[in-house]
Amino acid sequence: MNEEIERLKKSRNAVILAHNYCRAEVQDAADFTGDSLELARRATQVDADVIVFCGVYFMAETAAILNPEKTVLIPDPTAGCPMADMITGEQLRELKAKHPGAKAVCYVNSTAEVKAECDICVTSGNAERVMAKFAPDDEIIFVPDQHLGSHIMGLLGRKYILWPGYCPTHAALTAKSIADARAAHPGAPVMVHPECAHDVRDAADERLSTGGMCKFARESSAKEIVVGTEVGILHRLRQENPEKTFYPVNDRLVCPNMKKTTLENLAEALREMKTRVTVPEDIATRARRAIEAMLAIA
Repeated sequence: MNEEIERLKKSRNAVILAHNYCRAEVQDAADFTGDSLELARRATQVDADVIVFCGVYFMAETAAILNPEKTVLIPDPTAGCPMADMITGEQLRELKAKHPGAKAVCYVNSTAEVKAECDICVTSGNAERVMAKFAPDDEIIFVPDQHLGSHIMGLLGRKYILWPGYCPTHAALTAKSIADARAAHPGAPVMVHPECAHDVRDAADERLSTGGMCKFARESSAKEIVVGTEVGILHRLRQENPEKTFYPVNDRLVCPNMKKTTLENLAEALREMKTRVTVPEDIATRARRAIEAMLAIA
């Protein structure tokens, strides 16, 4: 299967991008693996004709928005993001109407139509840096993740209008599960994703994007680290740090959508050039401005 994927990739002049939460074998087949920020950057740098995005649909949409001249494929178009689906463009427009003059900011984990309604995007890896650019008197709407929004509020001492969205996978983490992991692995630092709830973030030692987790793992002197995010990242952490041991907070942190990409449907996507991801030009143009505003800062 890997040989077929390599052969098809060359014949299609394709590049494969995969999120850190994908299956281990899919990460291994990819040309580049990263978090949302890393993949957004990489999507602007590829010179291939075809981008195959292994992840969830909003990520492939982002790649298509940034590369209107390229063919962007997603192996399984049903790989969605429940958090992204928690707000629509219409709902955001209604919220903006209630707060005229407010700046609208969206987490990159949102649909193209929501991005099109925003002034700028953020990722968990750059949210603090991007949000620090707003003027102190700016009123800010932050969608859709209430937990990332509240995390940045705490870091910057600001108050935002938060949409009550959340990640169901990270919602499975509790402060008790952090305490249990500490008891099982005494002395090991605990890192969690900022999509986790406030009490979970407070119970951890580090609150990091998956890219930040990879950096922390490389630079930390700790030989054992507890990881509080989707378990797919453990593959990359272990590959990049074979001398260290990584433990998931628990084994229930699995995103079923991130696991929908397999070697089989990856090969099929290249073989049959499906499923192509497109974004209507009027939406893409406005969404592109929000994404590029983020990349210019980040």
